Amino acid sequence: QVQFVESGGGLVQPGGSLRLSCATSGFTFGNYDMGWYRQAPGKERELVADITNSPGGMPNYADSVKGRFTISRDNAKNTLYLQMNSLKPDDTAVYYCKRRWVPGDYWGQGTQVTVSS
Repeated sequence: QVQFVESGGGLVQPGGSLRLSCATSGFTFGNYDMGWYRQAPGKERELVADITNSPGGMPNYADSVKGRFTISRDNAKNTLYLQMNSLKPDDTAVYYCKRRWVPGDYWGQGTQVTVSS
């Protein structure tokens, strides 16, 4: 059974940092491109960043987070990460991870990130 378990969210002040983790199971993690997504209240879920399954992983970022967020993966631990720096109130959302290009995957519970003073 494919599972995604996100963690690491919380309440942080503007300008602060958080590191999200996504523990995966039920599939061969290293064979798949992976993505971090987020959904803010009243908005559609959007892709924040993704990373290929190639050695070293090739990252891509939404313009809104470029230069502030870093996606990475540890294939030995079946885990995806998102380092978020210089956080802004607009980054407030529930963050999810999932395989890219696999439309049948179910979403995990996500992890709430709230940026507020």
